[in-house]
Amino acid sequence: MPELSESEIRSFQQARGLSVTGLVDEVTARALEEAQWKLGDRSLNLQEPPLMRGDDVAALQSRLTEMGFDCGRVDGIYGPRTELAVKDFQKSVGATADGKCGPATIIALIRLTKIVSGGAPSILRESANQKNRGPALANKTIVLNPDGDDPLVYDVAVRTEGRLLALGASVFLTRGATNNPSEKERIAFTNNSNADLMISLHEDSYKNENAHGAATYFYGSEAHGVHSIVGERFASLVQREICARTDFANCRTHAMTWDLLRLTKAPAVRIDLGYKTNPGDIGRMSRPDFRDVIAEALVIAIQRLYLAAEDDAKTGTLRISDLRKAGIRR
Repeated sequence: MPELSESEIRSFQQARGLSVTGLVDEVTARALEEAQWKLGDRSLNLQEPPLMRGDDVAALQSRLTEMGFDCGRVDGIYGPRTELAVKDFQKSVGATADGKCGPATIIALIRLTKIVSGGAPSILRESANQKNRGPALANKTIVLNPDGDDPLVYDVAVRTEGRLLALGASVFLTRGATNNPSEKERIAFTNNSNADLMISLHEDSYKNENAHGAATYFYGSEAHGVHSIVGERFASLVQREICARTDFANCRTHAMTWDLLRLTKAPAVRIDLGYKTNPGDIGRMSRPDFRDVIAEALVIAIQRLYLAAEDDAKTGTLRISDLRKAGIRR
């Protein structure tokens, strides 16, 4: 692989939904490796970890999804669900259902036309699953991920946990007050919890102390043409609620391909609660009453995610007491 300039690395990182640093770190190196593979370059199959990754896997998943075969999220990772979708496809065309995507299977995929239209089935499934869960929080499992060992985001998580528990939700935190699990452990914990939603709380930092404000991130890849529709909706809801209730600058909502968003089975959103390198944001987050407002905004956004359009309310107007009065906790 030819050596890339800093500007080329930055362009690649931006196009792939990675943190733009201009440096080839471990995540960028892996993405560069994945980007070199095109569908047909190699045979694909389920392996013992590490699983096969690449743009060819993502292209296969996209093709299968378009044809109505459920391989889950298009994440470029050849896991058990992708293998099962390949087997189902092979059965449908009368081929040996071995779950291996070799030349014959790829040719069959290319020859067949799409049989599903009107929206990507994976997106439709994710949206339908969210709607079918109903408006009540009592049957929802929410995982809160206070990032790193930051005591302030942990405090926000605890305040949010208490409010969600009062509304009947099941809530799990990925860490306690003093431990700091790895990202891999947090992802595994969330997946093992069968979560309906994962919310990662984070304080950003930057070399320029003038950088400030709140931002939210959901899983989405322009390179693969996919995104989490529920993740995007929740990211938008929580961003609007936070900015309507506080004086955080609105740094908007963004699609990213970070592992925390990509590998978590449930819709996952990261919320950046200001910059710990900005004096103003530090002052905001250091106030308990401000963290209370953030917790309330999170809970209201979660509830709005599950409300039907006709039952929703204007951003910044709902209160947790309104949810209790409406009997939405059950």
